[in-house]
Amino acid sequence: MNLREKFNKELLPELQKTLGIKNIMAVPKITKVVINMGVGEALTDKKHLESAVQDLELIAGQKVVTTKAKKSVASFKLREGWPVGCKVTLRGDKMYDFIERLVNIAIPRERDFRGLNPKSFDGQGNYSMGVKEQIIFPEINYDNIDKIRGMDICINTSATNKEDAKALLEALNFPFKKIKDIS
Repeated sequence: MNLREKFNKELLPELQKTLGIKNIMAVPKITKVVINMGVGEALTDKKHLESAVQDLELIAGQKVVTTKAKKSVASFKLREGWPVGCKVTLRGDKMYDFIERLVNIAIPRERDFRGLNPKSFDGQGNYSMGVKEQIIFPEINYDNIDKIRGMDICINTSATNKEDAKALLEALNFPFKKIKDIS
């Protein structure tokens, strides 16, 4: 049983009960996952951007969009419209597959991992996290990478506050750090 089926059959009713929501349609769900990879080296060599796009396509399982500079910055030798990174937005089955791989395979492979920061929620119930190395994903062949790159992962939920969003992600087995009370 994949994560989407497990969420709809088991976790959704359980989450409804723990949050005390009467209508099952009001229970928070994940709406999309955005993965962003900035490639500053692409200014000097376009091969860096091509390999970053290739890595991100392997990780996401779908086509990637290259992002371009919004304005020129002379101190960085950057011109408006030059490609500086890549991003992909995941929804539906690919989103649930990515979350399952992220939680069960990639995050445990991260070096010196102590847990995700529970303070990385914004006020609207979205969670953002950074990954220092793309090699923690099993799709990436370690021998074929030219440079270790990090990426930003933003998980958008339908929750309206961070408590509901945290309860949703904890139901999906996200490993958050335990914060100690000093009182």
